[in-house]
This record gives sequence, C-alpha cells and structure tokens, in this order.
Amino acid sequence: MKLSDLWSTSFLSSRFILWALFVCNLLGTVYGYIWYDAQLADTWQNHPHWQIIFVPDSPTASLFFTLSLMFLLFPGPLKKYFRIRTLIEGLAVVTSVKYGVWAVSMIFAGAYQGGDLVWQDWMLVASHLAMAVESLLFVRLYKFGPLMLLGAGAWTLLNDTVDYTYEVYPWLPETLWDNVSEVAVFTVVLTLASIAAGWLALKQAKRA
Repeated sequence: MKLSDLWSTSFLSSRFILWALFVCNLLGTVYGYIWYDAQLADTWQNHPHWQIIFVPDSPTASLFFTLSLMFLLFPGPLKKYFRIRTLIEGLAVVTSVKYGVWAVSMIFAGAYQGGDLVWQDWMLVASHLAMAVESLLFVRLYKFGPLMLLGAGAWTLLNDTVDYTYEVYPWLPETLWDNVSEVAVFTVVLTLASIAAGWLALKQAKRA
C-alpha cells in the first residue's frame, strides 16, 4: 500500500478503519472524562453547576469526533438526524483541532518553563495530535457546511469565555500558573485558527 492510500477517502471510509477509530476514540473519551474527575468534582462543589459542562474540553472534543464516526457507520438509520449530524461534525473539527493543539502546547510550554515531562505527558501529546489530524482528514467524509462550522466556532469561543471568566479552564502545569492571561489570549487565537483550519479543509474537500 502506498503512503497516499492511507489518506484516501476509500481507506478512511472502510468499515474496519471506521470501527477501529470509533473504538479507540470512545475509549479515549471515557479515559479523558476520568482524567478530569478531580476538576469536575471541584467545579461541582465550588462553582455554579451549569459551568461543569465547560470543564472537560478535550474529552468532549473526542466525544464529538466519536459521534461523527457513528453517523458514518450508520448513515441509513441515522439519516433523519442530518442537522444534528452536521452540527456534531462541525464541533468535531473545530474542537478537536483546537484542544488537540492546545494540550500539546501547554505540555511543552510547562516543560519549557522548568516542568518535568513524564510518560503520561508523551501519551497525551500523541493522543492529542492524533485528535487534530484525524478530524481534518475526515472533513472529506463529512456533510457539514460553513454555517455549522461557524456555529461550532461560536460555541468554542463561548467555552473560552466561560473558562477564563469563571476560572474553569483545564488545570495547567504548575509552571504556567503565573501565565493564565497569556494562556487565555493564546486559547482564543487558537480557536480562531481552528475555525480557519476547518474552513480551509472544507474548501479543499469540495474541490476534491
């Protein structure tokens, strides 16, 4: 098999690949919510309960991508949920790119300022980079359009606003505790960049 075949539409849409990615991302999503267990509990106890939905950023992004794969696996039975499908696909692209890159950036930024890199960090780097890459690869199989992409971007910007207004952003490495304002700016810029990446991928998919 040629390297180019690994990125082909026929390869990505094969049942084996769809099921393999569905299972891997589902397990990763569950693990991600478990990873956030302490922060979820802290938010529930010390913040208004409505804010809890904005806490687990990466696993929710992974959940959106997992659900998008479900629509590809069962297009017939889920056909009636087309609008929901396109919204989930838009959310999968914007949030997966955003939080995939964000997590890797925070890990290396923390290490650059003197933090330690342990094996869990390298696991998170690999898994979050995979999140960003896979979501962009699957744009060619998605049905969403510019409107749903912008809706997904608006939701992600709302998430950013809640995170840094009410201090429910993902817990940062200790070495970045003095850089929250810079992280907040980086986060918003990254959201805008993720929307742009999704837009470019969508335009490229339409040309193919």
